[in-house]
Amino acid sequence: MAAAPTDPQREAEPSVRAAVLRFALAGLVAVALVGLFSFFLMRGIGTDQATENASEITRVVGAGVIEPNLTPALLGGDPAAIERFDRLIREDVLSDEIVRVKLWDEDGRIVYSDEPRLIGQKFELGEDERDTLRTGSPDAELSDVSEPENQYERSFGELLEAYSQIRAPNGEPLLFETYTRYSDVTSSGRDLWLAFLPALIISLLLLELIQLPLASSLAKRVRAAHRDRVRLLERAVDASDRERRRIAGDLHDGAVQDLTGVALALEVGARRVEGDDPDSAKELRTGAARTRASVRSLRSLLVEIYPPSLQRAGLAAALEDMLAPLEARGIETSLDFDPAAELDVEREALCFRVAQEAVRNALKHSGADHVAVALQRSEEGVRLTIGDDGRGFDPAAPGGEEGHIGTDLLRDLAAEAGGTIAIDSAPGRGTVVALSLPPG
Repeated sequence: MAAAPTDPQREAEPSVRAAVLRFALAGLVAVALVGLFSFFLMRGIGTDQATENASEITRVVGAGVIEPNLTPALLGGDPAAIERFDRLIREDVLSDEIVRVKLWDEDGRIVYSDEPRLIGQKFELGEDERDTLRTGSPDAELSDVSEPENQYERSFGELLEAYSQIRAPNGEPLLFETYTRYSDVTSSGRDLWLAFLPALIISLLLLELIQLPLASSLAKRVRAAHRDRVRLLERAVDASDRERRRIAGDLHDGAVQDLTGVALALEVGARRVEGDDPDSAKELRTGAARTRASVRSLRSLLVEIYPPSLQRAGLAAALEDMLAPLEARGIETSLDFDPAAELDVEREALCFRVAQEAVRNALKHSGADHVAVALQRSEEGVRLTIGDDGRGFDPAAPGGEEGHIGTDLLRDLAAEAGGTIAIDSAPGRGTVVALSLPPG
């Protein structure tokens, strides 16, 4: 008999709202991660772009402002020429961003700087500076304020130095160098990232919103498939019950009745010939006894196939009938049944199926001498246990449950009733099968 849908089943049914919510949360996490990655990527791109801009500005200033105003007097260190050039630099070049300029010759001598203490000093040029002097390619890098030539820039904090090649009036290559506040460079990178941020966020959120209906549709399909599976499972169990009843009825009304009649006929025949042919009478009685034994075996099989006592007298009587054949085979049995355990018809049928399968496996596979069945009520609901002292097995081993209680049908039925089936076994220490059901 199929387990009817109950409240626990509905709770176990996939929830469209929960599935969509999980998808939305996962999408938001993905959006956050993409946004964070984009932040670092675009900030780096922005910083690189700002660095290139600083280098380009230095090249333009050098070619457009510095080079046209170079004179032999300035390069020769004439104070008046230096003063005029200094006014030009302070008016047209220095700003809140560009805080220092230097003009170098090929020997590493500072021809001019807005810091007068540097003019005339000589320092070793780095490889990048020498490369710019040779090729004319502008470049930029973070300034190392620990270097001696940068001792007067330390108060400005982190700086970006950019340099380009210019030409003296006599054609001699010179190195023009500017120092820009690095915070302004990173600010430019941040401004670039912030400019793209709204479009990025809107695009990601739109993508998330577009996917939500798809997630909802998928979750509905999963729930519909779950309901179809439950219905098919219930129909399969109902069909199994109907088939069991049909087979039990056919055996009871056909083979059992026929064999009972054969046993009676044999007994009558034995009485008739007893006086004239004692040997034949003995054979007839032996045949009658064997026929009656076959009838008892068939009736035990009928109880196993479909116990009428389950519907008529309840679960306890059905469990007793199920254990009775084991006693005839020399296996000790015990039944501990709590009358306070309240079960509806569907859950009684489930308990009987689990117990029947566990006992059948114990009889077939374990070689047990004792089988114990217990059904108890607890705060968590109802717990049915079937234990044996047989050889046991390893449930975790590949194929460990093959031929045992772990059938998909019983597990699914238990799950649909809101319960679980657990198997505790190990080689040499028997097996315990436990069915736990929530309060009904």
